[in-house]
Amino acid sequence: MAKEDIERSVKGYQEKFLKLAIEAKALKFGKYVLKSGRNSPYFFNASAFLEHGSLKSLSQIMVEKVNDANLKFDMIFGPAYKGIFLGTLLANEMSSKRKIPVCFNRKEMKDHGEGGSLIGASPKGKILIVDDVLSSGLAIRESIEILKPFDTEIVGVLVALNRQERGQESDQMAAEELRESGIPIFEIVSLDDMIGSKNVISNKDLELMNEYRKNYRGADV
Repeated sequence: MAKEDIERSVKGYQEKFLKLAIEAKALKFGKYVLKSGRNSPYFFNASAFLEHGSLKSLSQIMVEKVNDANLKFDMIFGPAYKGIFLGTLLANEMSSKRKIPVCFNRKEMKDHGEGGSLIGASPKGKILIVDDVLSSGLAIRESIEILKPFDTEIVGVLVALNRQERGQESDQMAAEELRESGIPIFEIVSLDDMIGSKNVISNKDLELMNEYRKNYRGADV
């Protein structure tokens, strides 16, 4: 199937997320240069949810995704920095039913006080990694390396947005490269989902995003 012909049915919580992201200006459309050097017609910044204050709505959507994917885990690991607040939001929203410990990493090792590179619960059991965006997959690979010394099982990675772009090592999506290494990837929305959400995003922006998808979307396995 050609990349431009991919269609996807958007679920209720995905449409709610897109509307919330646009309202909070976490998802913006225009001309943006990414770290990769690519010119993108859209940009996602999860920090905007913090400024907008729509955290309860966001956490409820995250729980809907967890339930939809039937994810089972003992604790959450949130990579610095965006994964810290996203992972904490998810754990807090789920705490009415059961306690979910949270762990996150420092960008730099601390040599005083409690020291170390990790803050929060000691990693153990079944872990869900929670982050904002999956692009190249580098941040997720770093998280996997951080957790290797501990007695853990990474049951999956949950991201707010999967850009579905090529990974570091091949023309495959970063998500597919990670799946091949045994780590399942779950997203609230993907690039395909956004293009399928015709009631939320303008036709002009959808056309630009579809053109971007033709050029940069990674291959499925």
